[in-house]
Amino acid sequence: MKYLMMVQGTQADYDAMTGNPSPGSPAWTEQDMQTMFAFMEEINDELAANGELVDGQGLAEPRRTRLVSLGEDGRPVVKDDPYGRTEQLLAGYWVLDCASLDRVTEIAARVARCPQPEGAPEYPVVIRPIMEDGAELSTP
Repeated sequence: MKYLMMVQGTQADYDAMTGNPSPGSPAWTEQDMQTMFAFMEEINDELAANGELVDGQGLAEPRRTRLVSLGEDGRPVVKDDPYGRTEQLLAGYWVLDCASLDRVTEIAARVARCPQPEGAPEYPVVIRPIMEDGAELSTP
């Protein structure tokens, strides 16, 4: 079964990664960044080697987000940078093809241990099964 595993962050977290701290998001050093990248690369290499990695990407900072919806007149309404500094958004993802939910949970627990500076916010790693044929829909 395929799963989407996601990590979250805020604009303040991205700013902290470039050395600009804010309350709750301490500044990252170059060494902090290299440690985090090495940690993630090790996980990605292992997942690729055992055939579980379908795709995985980090995403650009939230201030580069764009939302498109329809107005009452049916015309597109575009909002750039729609979130404040503290709003959590998707920061990165993996598409994994794992034998079980237990296996992807094991991977998510490993990702949750990603090194970061003391005092940095911790967000849960989100796992969602990917529907392949709609049969996965459940009724309450």
